[in-house]
Amino acid sequence: MKKLNIFLLTFLLLPNFSWAEIVDSCGTEYQCIEVGRWDIGLAVGYGSRSNPLKDYDDIPIYIAPTFAYYGDSWYFDNGNIGYTLAEGERYTLNLTTSFSTESAFFHRWDPSNIFITGSSKFEASALSSRSQPTIMAEEQSVPMPNDLENRDFTYLGGIEAYLYTKIGIINLELTHDLLNVHQGTEAKLQWLYNLAVKQWNFELALEFDWKSEEVVNYYYGIRPSESEFWSQAYKAESAINTSLKFTSHYVLNEHWKLLFLARYTQIADEIVASPLLDEDYTSTFFLGTAYRF
Repeated sequence: MKKLNIFLLTFLLLPNFSWAEIVDSCGTEYQCIEVGRWDIGLAVGYGSRSNPLKDYDDIPIYIAPTFAYYGDSWYFDNGNIGYTLAEGERYTLNLTTSFSTESAFFHRWDPSNIFITGSSKFEASALSSRSQPTIMAEEQSVPMPNDLENRDFTYLGGIEAYLYTKIGIINLELTHDLLNVHQGTEAKLQWLYNLAVKQWNFELALEFDWKSEEVVNYYYGIRPSESEFWSQAYKAESAINTSLKFTSHYVLNEHWKLLFLARYTQIADEIVASPLLDEDYTSTFFLGTAYRF
């Protein structure tokens, strides 16, 4: 068995989760997954992920699958692949990959909208408080969804570290665009805390998610072909989103659990200033049952 807090499986992009049993070798504050064994689960219930983009619908959540496999050094977790470089009692260092989460707002069937049962995800004007041109901006046409060029999915790869402390787990992650879609970089700092009380398990996470100028410009910037005015009026900058995530589950038996998952993300002003957005936050919730095969 291998020490893995449920957050390590859950919050690489959007709160993915993998099921594990509490065993004595891990201690009561950890949940473990057996090395060399596929861990497959399916959650069914009701939830929703709010979409901060103008004229885009919120994303409903009814079913959320999970697939995970952890070997001695490498792992596969809901589409993410990683390799453990070093591991000790108080730390883990991995090479890691993860899905881009920004493309999920533009595409209903983006991987981040499939492997999610609680994820990240704005009320402010398109101009917000940032400095913008004053040339009758309110009369300028904002591109509609059908007028936008594609904002494609990409795969991120890089390095991550977990530090295990008495006050929780510290997660550091630095990743870069592997598919040459936007050539941007992302970095995350998370504090994770887990509390187990009999059949109940509660998990809390605070996350700071930095996105480079290339990432922000690709997804939220305006191309000249979409709007000549807004392509000049909105200038993308690097940004830091802040998220608070909560997960609670109640173990019914070896296979069944009750789940409640929630996430709130305060979107950075540098992104809110984009004319594509009409909210300054995103939220996700899911309530249902999960079965582990």
